[in-house]
Amino acid sequence: MIQPGMSGTALAAGAAPPADRLPRRRGIEFSLIVVAVLLCVYGYCAVGLARNGTVPPGAAGYGAGLGVLALLAHVAVRLRAPYADPLLLPIAVLLNGLGLVLIYRLDLETPADQAAPIQLIWSTLGVAFFIVVVFFLRDHRVLQRYTYVSVAGALALLVLPIFFPAVNGARIWIRIAGFSIQPGEFAKVLLAVFFAGYLAANRNALAYSGRRIWRFTRLQLPTGRVLGPIVAIWLLSVLVLVLERDLGTSLLFFGLFVILLYVATGRTGWIAVGLLLACVGAVAVGRLEPHVHSRVQDWLAPFASIAAGQGPNQLAQSLFAFAAGGVLGTGLGLGHSILIGFAAKSDFVLATAGEELGLVGLSAIFVLYALLVERGYRAGLALRDPFGRLLAIGLASIIALQVFVIAGGVTGLIPLTGMAMPFLAQGGSSVVTNWIIVALLIRISDCARGQYDGTPAP
Repeated sequence: MIQPGMSGTALAAGAAPPADRLPRRRGIEFSLIVVAVLLCVYGYCAVGLARNGTVPPGAAGYGAGLGVLALLAHVAVRLRAPYADPLLLPIAVLLNGLGLVLIYRLDLETPADQAAPIQLIWSTLGVAFFIVVVFFLRDHRVLQRYTYVSVAGALALLVLPIFFPAVNGARIWIRIAGFSIQPGEFAKVLLAVFFAGYLAANRNALAYSGRRIWRFTRLQLPTGRVLGPIVAIWLLSVLVLVLERDLGTSLLFFGLFVILLYVATGRTGWIAVGLLLACVGAVAVGRLEPHVHSRVQDWLAPFASIAAGQGPNQLAQSLFAFAAGGVLGTGLGLGHSILIGFAAKSDFVLATAGEELGLVGLSAIFVLYALLVERGYRAGLALRDPFGRLLAIGLASIIALQVFVIAGGVTGLIPLTGMAMPFLAQGGSSVVTNWIIVALLIRISDCARGQYDGTPAP
């Protein structure tokens, strides 16, 4: 039966009706961004009211600055990635804004060390990189061409800090003219591109070739020709990080490697092997490396320094802060997490959130991270190309692993590692890298939803 408005030529050619396109939902994204900015401004004002009884004089400038950055990012997404997931950008804006609030709150305790203005500059640079990626990276599959260039750049960035003095026992920073950069933060994105590109190109050989390790097991070890290069790159990366005493990034790279290997092959045995190797490596490094050994000792006995009459260490102070916060928290600006010391604005910023926002606020922050990771996974699973799928899952896993490692360290679940909480903690390299990760996830989600034709991805 001929439908109204359909020509006989189209029927004769057997043309299929055009597939329904998914809604763009940019209006939802804009509304969520407005809510995120207002929540951050409210937090900024709450700190001032709690500390001084008045609204901080810079509240309007802070709100305007954060609002302009968010608006520019939204315009970039609206113009270049109209089908992107509408939750990714608002979550990033809210976490970044909350991080600025927490750092500003801690700055009030250290007038000689103001970190919030510098963090705002780094956040501006991060949004600038976000806009550049969204505007000029029209197709994420282009990155697959630079698989080996990415790994070369990542290794160069990892080696560079070796030639600079150690800071707090680790060689992970480059300090020039008063500014510090952590190259390992950028290296993790490049390694994610390499792992995704290499595994996508060799996934069949990794999954279906090689020999079984044991006769009655399903774990099949691929041939050395296929598995050797990626294992060599991973071992070299971890070796460099161990020499730099950067246990946290080493653990992150290892977790990223195992997760992507499992996703590429679909073999659960790699998870078991990864956990076994992680345990063996952790025990070895924890016993042989003095810097790591001291952190393990603090983890095993966080209150030993109090019993010895030396006062609480950083981990003990962090646990005290979480305990003082209770369910609802003491209120923004009314906590004492500054007692943690020099790392209160970086490694232990989550303790401030736990003390002043309580279990409820801390749970809300974890839900935001969980949503960010889930939307990244969803974008990857919706793609049809293996590289994009692995890249999205790898980038989302970087955030997930960081949150787990940092939250586990400051709450006493695992030994401390010295990493930066995504968007929340003080750290310019970290916030810039996280904005790049969000930009790549937005580009991938735009491709996944924009090309949707009603059939599920294979």
